[in-house]
Amino acid sequence: MHNTPNPFNLFMMANDIKKRIEQLKSEICRHDSLYYVQNAPQISDRQYDELFNELKQLEKEHPEFVTPDSPTQRVSEKPIDGFKNITHAVPMLSIDNTYNSDELKEFDDRVSKALETLQYEYVIEPKIDGLAISLSYENGLLVSAATRGDGTTGDDVTANVKTIKAIPLKLMDAENAPEILEVRGEVYMPKKAFADLNRLRADAGEPLFANPRNAAAGSLKLLDPKITAARKLSFFAYATGRVSSPLADNHFQTMQELKKLGLPVNSNIKKARNIDEVIKTCLAWDKKKTSLDYQIDGMVIKINRFDQQDILGATGRAPRWCISYKFPAEQAQTVIESIDVQVGKTGILTPVANLTPVKLAGTVVKRASLHNFDELKRLNVKVGDKVIIEKAGEIIPQVVKVVESTGSAQEFKVPKKCPECKAPVKKDDSGVYIRCTNKDCIAQLKEKLRYFAGKGQMNIDSLGPALINQLVDTGSVKSFADLYTLQFHALVQLERMGDKSAENILTGIEQSKTRPLWRFIAALGIPNIGGQLAEILADEFGSLEELMKANADRLLQIDGIAETIAKSVCDYFSDKKNIDLINELLKLGVKPVSSAKKTSSILAGKTIVVTGTLENFNRQSIERAIKDNGGKTSSSVSKKTSFVLAGSNAGSKLDKANQLGVEVIDEKQFIKMIGSV
Repeated sequence: MHNTPNPFNLFMMANDIKKRIEQLKSEICRHDSLYYVQNAPQISDRQYDELFNELKQLEKEHPEFVTPDSPTQRVSEKPIDGFKNITHAVPMLSIDNTYNSDELKEFDDRVSKALETLQYEYVIEPKIDGLAISLSYENGLLVSAATRGDGTTGDDVTANVKTIKAIPLKLMDAENAPEILEVRGEVYMPKKAFADLNRLRADAGEPLFANPRNAAAGSLKLLDPKITAARKLSFFAYATGRVSSPLADNHFQTMQELKKLGLPVNSNIKKARNIDEVIKTCLAWDKKKTSLDYQIDGMVIKINRFDQQDILGATGRAPRWCISYKFPAEQAQTVIESIDVQVGKTGILTPVANLTPVKLAGTVVKRASLHNFDELKRLNVKVGDKVIIEKAGEIIPQVVKVVESTGSAQEFKVPKKCPECKAPVKKDDSGVYIRCTNKDCIAQLKEKLRYFAGKGQMNIDSLGPALINQLVDTGSVKSFADLYTLQFHALVQLERMGDKSAENILTGIEQSKTRPLWRFIAALGIPNIGGQLAEILADEFGSLEELMKANADRLLQIDGIAETIAKSVCDYFSDKKNIDLINELLKLGVKPVSSAKKTSSILAGKTIVVTGTLENFNRQSIERAIKDNGGKTSSSVSKKTSFVLAGSNAGSKLDKANQLGVEVIDEKQFIKMIGSV
């Protein structure tokens, strides 16, 4: 006789599950706030993942309890069709700029005359170099997000904004929040995330972003939220728009109230009693702006009291109670001596300016990217021109404008053929990049081999660019597999090659045969697959054979894998030439070591800062080594730093470590500590 389940017991069980789900949601949101808003995490990444995975599993088993504010709902499973428009309830105005102390004083004079009093104070905050966003909350829940657009109407980017963990899907203390609350702020890309993204793009053979702002803007305009999620964007709130009930009667206190609701507010916001304090603060931040882990291009100055803001009003495009102070960009003047065209491993042609060497932001700059031929045309850059260059985002040298075009300046013509193999070139469907159409292009082969042997891939340290050029030019190497057939007697016949050098090369190639699986996957040069995605794939599948069998549906089940990524992987492994190459590598003794989630716990509980250039690791592989051994990396040195790993040309981080008395070790000590490269 079968027992009929007691409905009351089933109700109690369901009620307990719902309570656990609510508890997990609340706990995860609290830890998101601690990590992304307050910069004071209380649990490890692993503990956080355990909470998140438990929530995912419970919601999978009980979909009736899934709500829009759940942390699991941040990333949409499917790409969106396009961007709809959202009309701003309150226009998003621009801010007028000033560039020196005198202009700030003129602004202050206008304020005092309009208010007919000197009884006012300012609020100063860093001007984040990102993308303005409007977030709309109703009854404490995020319902929409829109770009500034033309100030009146913007794009609906809600699906992408939900992927930004610094932005709460549900406000803390939501019961006491205004029924309608519009939050204005800046979506930005932290410097480390920007550097990581450009490294991954370089790995995947894609053009680099010029600066963090362009990267952030581009990331929010992607149609696949999964890709946006991988970009590690962040957010600072800086104002409110439409509000059903005011949070405070002044700007500074409003920001503190937003912070209580779980929204990130810049910690460097401060009040100033007069314009002299404002000027002093602006000049101070100009000197220390590089200490921040995000890009700022100036300071924003606002009248604090809202009633005084109302008196001052606005012009058609900008408020009269607010002004920005723009930092002077570090620029230098030089001459374009010539323009080269580089061919990347995916065939993209990139114009690069060769400059008369000039010092800029602490380094001597000899070359500057022109990004693409449309940009070259827009700037009207010619060989022989005097130009202004600056470091975009203080990272990448770029030509800003032409100062003087001499009579002898020569216009640079867009190539119709590949400069290396002379094959026809074709513009991408996007209409921006020009690409060599020859898959057997010698220049592409050289770049692919350099990448294959690089530190973040197979790490064949002795196989440098000059040697690769010789090997390809002499016909000794026509594919990755040919590297593993090189013989001593052939190597010693090459220019500037001694017996010892030849032995080192062969030893390096032999050692590369047993690199970790993720390095091998990255080294193959699969379009869109850099080191980070290679790690994800290696961890997920555990072996090359399993990865090669995976179809698109299986790949799309993995966090961080979008449709474009899945297509790249499937296309690569469905190409017979690629399969033949992999089989040849395996026959020649290449045996990628199956991925392990963690090799040891030798660094458990330790926070490590890496600075300078390392011999055996690039940035991706050193972070992986630290992670695999249980440690965590940090981009800044503090008293909580366990030790600093310093390579050659270590800079300010090493100085700060010495000031704080933080232990400093070199690369040899680190390798000895973890027991391997």
